[in-house]
Amino acid sequence: MNGAERAGQVASGTRPGLAALADPAVLPDPYPVLARLREASPFAEAVRGKPEADGSLVVVGRHEDCSAILRDPRASSERSRSLLAAEQRRPQSFLSMDPPDHTRLRRLVSKAFAPRVVARLAPRIREVSDELLTAAADADGGTGGRGGRGGQIEVVSQLAYPLPVRIISELLGVPPGDHSRFAGWSASLARSLQPRFLGSGAGLDAAADQARQEFAGYFSELIAARRARPADDLLSELIRAEDDGQRLSEAELIATCVLLLVAGHETTVSLISNAILALLRHPDQLAALRADPGLAAAAVEETLRYDAPVQFTARVARGAMQIGELTALDGGVLMLLIAATGRDPEVFAEPDRFDIRRGAVGHLAFAAGPHFCLGAPLARLEATIAVQAFATRLADPELDPAGLAYKPNLNLRGPASLTVAFASVKPSGR
Repeated sequence: MNGAERAGQVASGTRPGLAALADPAVLPDPYPVLARLREASPFAEAVRGKPEADGSLVVVGRHEDCSAILRDPRASSERSRSLLAAEQRRPQSFLSMDPPDHTRLRRLVSKAFAPRVVARLAPRIREVSDELLTAAADADGGTGGRGGRGGQIEVVSQLAYPLPVRIISELLGVPPGDHSRFAGWSASLARSLQPRFLGSGAGLDAAADQARQEFAGYFSELIAARRARPADDLLSELIRAEDDGQRLSEAELIATCVLLLVAGHETTVSLISNAILALLRHPDQLAALRADPGLAAAAVEETLRYDAPVQFTARVARGAMQIGELTALDGGVLMLLIAATGRDPEVFAEPDRFDIRRGAVGHLAFAAGPHFCLGAPLARLEATIAVQAFATRLADPELDPAGLAYKPNLNLRGPASLTVAFASVKPSGR
């Protein structure tokens, strides 16, 4: 599609604007809208009264374009560079930094998330997954489920949420009794990541600021305790960590802890939930996984392509950048529709088909380039073990349509509740 054809789409109204994604009716299945946005991209979008020809917001949805931008050093992660940025009043995590600050901070943290280090967590992740499924069955009583079935589980609250929050909390050294305190804080911060064109407002910003203050207060106390008495945990390692004579400042420590805790579980909750939902909606794929539990990792990879928990991300043009036939201004926002790239037919055959044997390599669900997701190995491992346990231990699982609802957040997209009936829960194989 050339520039004239895209201009024709705008004139005729056949190409939706980004605001179409804010429609609550779109939330359960945004992919038809994302497909239209991808096919029309790259295109400039009007924002805050600026004309779309201004180039201060450019929407990009094609895999080839997004992959190139994520790897381009001219595409900055520093949100404060944006022409559309509000005043920055709070410390930023390394997620929103460019080199050399990003490089220094990421290096200090990355050793804890190296694949070989994460692999050692597998027994603990499997143990927690089995405990959660057993507890869900015991809580339901094992009898009297819906429609005369054996029982039911609410996947989000009884498996997908508690598993990653327990693992990242244990890594950081957060006491078990404090885990429940993070749910509301984390949800507020996640909702604040919703772009302004999707309807975020002052109310969400205020809640997010309050959550940051409470997180900061909590971790300030925990950091002080670890300085006085180091423990065998990641927080103590971060306090000790040094690179070329530089250590994390107190503000950097707090921002890093909040990032790891929120990013370390919020997206994984959606990944696990999205994978289980996709399997339930595709019984042939669930049957294939039950017959060969070794396909669990492939099922997770296909979910990352098919229904990514992070739907889009942004970069800021450092100097004018040419994207296709468009020019993004210096400071212009490049809105990258990550979820749309996972269903790009130029890269993935039959992209709307969920196929766990596809071998879904090359997706951008964890981004790419210097900001490739630091926690990808841990997220993959947690989701693989959880999905495998669900498929092998729950007999005859069946989705309860009335028990499915989505979080009011398209960017970090996933179910708020996902109720599944089952005939029985098989004993743990450990």
